[in-house]
Amino acid sequence: MKQFYFCFLLCLGCFSGHLKAADNLLLVSIDGLRWQEVFRGYQDDVLNLDNFKTQKVALEKQFSGKNIQEKRQKLMPFLWQVVSKQGLLIGNRDKSSLMHLANDLWFSYPGYNELLSGKADPSIDSNHANDNPNITFLEWLNSQQRYQHQVAAFASWDVFPAIINRARSQVIINAGFESADWSDLSDKAKWLNELQKKIPSPWHNVRFDAITSGFAEEYILANQPKVIYLALGETDDFAHQGNYPEYLRGANRADQFIAQLWTLLQSIKQYQGNTNLIITVDHGRGNSAQSWQHHASPKAVKGYLNGLNEYKDGIPGADQVWLAAMGPNVISLGEMQNTADFSLDQVAATAIDLLDLEYKDFATDIGLPLPIVIKAK
Repeated sequence: MKQFYFCFLLCLGCFSGHLKAADNLLLVSIDGLRWQEVFRGYQDDVLNLDNFKTQKVALEKQFSGKNIQEKRQKLMPFLWQVVSKQGLLIGNRDKSSLMHLANDLWFSYPGYNELLSGKADPSIDSNHANDNPNITFLEWLNSQQRYQHQVAAFASWDVFPAIINRARSQVIINAGFESADWSDLSDKAKWLNELQKKIPSPWHNVRFDAITSGFAEEYILANQPKVIYLALGETDDFAHQGNYPEYLRGANRADQFIAQLWTLLQSIKQYQGNTNLIITVDHGRGNSAQSWQHHASPKAVKGYLNGLNEYKDGIPGADQVWLAAMGPNVISLGEMQNTADFSLDQVAATAIDLLDLEYKDFATDIGLPLPIVIKAK
């Protein structure tokens, strides 16, 4: 811990004197992607299950390596070749880098509320599409003159209009199976609209991440918002199906989508060298081969997720999360170790901090900013 803060103060002293806060922010969430795969690559205990025998050789060819470092880099090359070298990663418990959920339910809506509002709310105890009573930092930014009509969210799960409370927040949101409907649609956006109608999703309320990412790219090209939220969903849904091969491929595709979006942003003058990136999740998953596809707390299995009541003590590991970040205002510390036990409710204040705004103007009852920001001077 002392080593981390020494590096933190050293970086501040070296760079903050001449640094301007970036004007733009890209927040990405990858639903339910475990820290184990992010930091270790695919897990043999899961891949060796009988269900995956026929696909094991192909997956090992695609994602195997001589060691953990090679395996994880093959799974998520942008994260490890770019983000880890230019920014930082939190959450590798093998190196005593810790991050957890503050909420006591360990599933999606409570997790996204915590991520975006900066606090856990026990009244949000289901995934039902009820409008969020809490103001998210996206909504707050949209109410500030500097960012009004400059905040846009693109999500694969159709509950996000409720999570961000579209009616009240007036944040631009495209989620679930909604078509692109902004003015002057590009030919590609029109094509994505048609493609979405013609290609059935395996899920009733989650579309493919390629559509979500594609809409985000087209909106950016047309409107250049300052704050962008991309909420990817395939990993969680493939996991719930018990489909570990597609869960892995979903993680790999998520990495590709983030890389493509980052490359696009760096090709546009407004964003080039003027954008900070945060990547995180809404919850973890079970930490064993038997429970990896599930996530729920002891409280949740007695309530909304009572279908998992065989796990009377909840799903161990489902509260364990991770975060990656890079950009001109993010300290470059690489893969962190021996950290404090951070929490997901700190991300909202961190996002506001990265934009050089005062998080206390948003709320005073939220998690504190993560100590990863080089403050502008």
